[in-house]
Amino acid sequence: MDILAKDYTFGAGLLTDRIIMITGATDGIGRALAVRAAELGARVILHGRNVQRLEEVYDEIEAIDGAVRPSIAVLDLASADGDAYTSLANSIDEEFGHLDGLVHNAGILGDRHSIEQYDAVQWQQVMHVNLTAPFALTQVLLPLLKKTQNPSIIFTSSGVGRQGKAFWGAYSVSKFGTEALSQILAAENSPDGVRVNCINPGPVRTKMRLAAYPAEDRDVLKGPQEILSAYLYLLGPDSLEVNGQSLDAQ
Repeated sequence: MDILAKDYTFGAGLLTDRIIMITGATDGIGRALAVRAAELGARVILHGRNVQRLEEVYDEIEAIDGAVRPSIAVLDLASADGDAYTSLANSIDEEFGHLDGLVHNAGILGDRHSIEQYDAVQWQQVMHVNLTAPFALTQVLLPLLKKTQNPSIIFTSSGVGRQGKAFWGAYSVSKFGTEALSQILAAENSPDGVRVNCINPGPVRTKMRLAAYPAEDRDVLKGPQEILSAYLYLLGPDSLEVNGQSLDAQ
């Protein structure tokens, strides 16, 4: 299954007429996926907290010949309350009536300290953005996902979300929680046809990777646009039997 996801090939129009929300769509993997999904026919809902950067991605998609006009969803996952999540879900419902895909890409790294030295406030921030916020967003959007055929939810995992590693602190724990949340949602929503899976992007040339490994040779890393096959596989029609799995993008 992993091999298929990594090496997945597809034709033009793979995501035609599918409405897909991507969190953290202003940079890195989220931005690359948003643009590629639009090229493949999706109506993309671009999530982020910076309006100017969201508008830049919006303009990039608008410039693609034949692409469907995207939408923008401004929401700060670090500070949003329940009303903000509900308002977002209501807006999507009013504009589209359903949702075909939800990709949880947004996240923060936090400090690379030992557990003994880890700041409790930052621990809470990382856990909130990486785990609690995706839970809250998924919860309010599940009714919209259940209104369509073959909906797909993708969570972003990590190698340190499968095997604990020294000095990865809250980030690692949040990704272990992400794996559990994904599996629970997959089991609970399988009767309604909602597929829920994780993807571990692996080492990718992003700002978060640079923050985690500042001395690393970035030239040897793949760019975000080079590791999208697994995401497109899970968002498209060829993965209908894949549920509750954790796949590698590389």
